[in-house]
Amino acid sequence: MVIELMQFRLRPETRAQDFLQADHRLQTEFAYLQPGLLRRTTASNEGGEWLVVDLWRTAGDADACAERWEQDQVALAFMALIDASSVRVQRFSTV
Repeated sequence: MVIELMQFRLRPETRAQDFLQADHRLQTEFAYLQPGLLRRTTASNEGGEWLVVDLWRTAGDADACAERWEQDQVALAFMALIDASSVRVQRFSTV
């Protein structure tokens, strides 16, 4: 299995409530429709940082999703609320 972490900050003009609505839409209309996605969780801390944790069956499943991500309107709307310069994505393989 592969654990993918996406850490980021919201754009200064983005309200948390608006982001959470976009995140819910992303989760229901895009993420859980992706083959191989086992679990997705969103979290935040008091410092204004956000984290999305995806658990994938394989790295190939995560790669295939990444390709579709760039073309999907729901994913693009989600990303429009995020400070792109703050995005950090990491992948880990379970042992």
